[in-house]
Amino acid sequence: MTDFPSPDELFARPFFFVGIGGSGMLPLAQIVKGRGAKVAGSDRSFDQGRTPDKFAALETQGIELHPQDGSGIVSGDQIVVASAAIEDTVPEIGKANDLGCLRLTRAELNSILFNTSGAGLAVAGTSGKSTVTGMLGWILQATGREPTIMNGAVMKNFVSPERPFASAVVGGQSLYVSEVDESDGSIALYRPAVGVLLNVSLDHKSMEELRQLFADYLSRSRIAVINADDEEALALLPHAREVITFGIDQEKAQIGVVPGSIAEGPVRQAAMIVDRHDGSEHPLRLNMPGRHNLSNALAAIAGAAAAGVPVAAAVEALAGFDGLARRFDIVGTNHAAITVIDDFGHNPEKCAATLRTLRAHQGRVIAFFQPHGYGPLRQMGEELAQTFATELETDDRVLFSDPAYFGGTVDRSEGSARIVQLINEAGGNASHIPSRKNIEDRLVSMARPGDRIVVMGARDDTLSELARRVFERLS
Repeated sequence: MTDFPSPDELFARPFFFVGIGGSGMLPLAQIVKGRGAKVAGSDRSFDQGRTPDKFAALETQGIELHPQDGSGIVSGDQIVVASAAIEDTVPEIGKANDLGCLRLTRAELNSILFNTSGAGLAVAGTSGKSTVTGMLGWILQATGREPTIMNGAVMKNFVSPERPFASAVVGGQSLYVSEVDESDGSIALYRPAVGVLLNVSLDHKSMEELRQLFADYLSRSRIAVINADDEEALALLPHAREVITFGIDQEKAQIGVVPGSIAEGPVRQAAMIVDRHDGSEHPLRLNMPGRHNLSNALAAIAGAAAAGVPVAAAVEALAGFDGLARRFDIVGTNHAAITVIDDFGHNPEKCAATLRTLRAHQGRVIAFFQPHGYGPLRQMGEELAQTFATELETDDRVLFSDPAYFGGTVDRSEGSARIVQLINEAGGNASHIPSRKNIEDRLVSMARPGDRIVVMGARDDTLSELARRVFERLS
């Protein structure tokens, strides 16, 4: 990290974000703009006319948008922020190389901001990062700490007419809250004051690689916050220096739940939180369903405690947490009690959490899943198929479209048909419908009173538009 300029030097120069509409790029662009830098960017989706509201919001904030043809790269003084995996054939990259621009990956830029803040609070793990980052950020905001928050999802508490896509909050420089990513190994760049570890399970890397990455992450954290209910996470506890544990079932967890106190409904839940440091108990009301979200709340409470927020204040703040876009986001319920839900589930653990939450209550489940890429489908396709076959009942249905593909040279020889076959062989009821338009029509035609329709997938904002259209047609 010593090779990179300081934040003051960085913000004196103009920035250009390639793929500025992406879930990782957009919040960073907003933070950099909020710190006073000139910001511009390009995006393939902007050129294709996809999600125009998002790009209009960026322009309203004073961010210049250019076609993805290299025309926005005009000076060697520009700092070009792009994915580590971006190909040199992308016009902006070719132009940046020709002009000698400083290039940073999303993670490199975020880690500079994180490591040079007063205290960086990191949220890591295979699942739940965005939700816990939103919860932790909200607790700190509600208790007057004015954090800067970098998230991969829109946080409803911070949405305003001026910032409809509030996946970032530009607060002070003393606290910087961010989810950190293990999938590309960039978690190694961060030096947390507080390092939260939610879980360790198969996603983009092998379990051996993940264990090493997360162990190193805990060893770099001044205070580690570890999920004692997750065996893999708990096994890494010896790597931490100072620890706060949390858990629903683990009786020795320092932030836990009073046994028998959980009351769960279809859209919210309550529980009595116990701080085993002093034995005090605090009633939690959470406007999100599902055991995984109760665990997420414990993680945020423990993370806030590590940053000096009293447990009572953190629990009280979470009663006002409104959740995240695309995280079990209820689009609506119609006159026939058909509910449509928009959800980010895209790996086995996230999908299982969503499906279990749905199965805990009455009604048939119709799940539409769009894989977020051909590579991830090869990496975890069998586990994904097992999840849908195991978590759903005989009457439930699963529809798979082809994976999201926005161009590039990825190997597309192995797609959704194989996963559908695996689900059916394992006793599930799945169909492969390549076209999204046909998916929409099928969802509408097969819905019957009392159904819950869930639209699942990542890296494609138009899935939210699909969920809204399905609900509108059913209404």
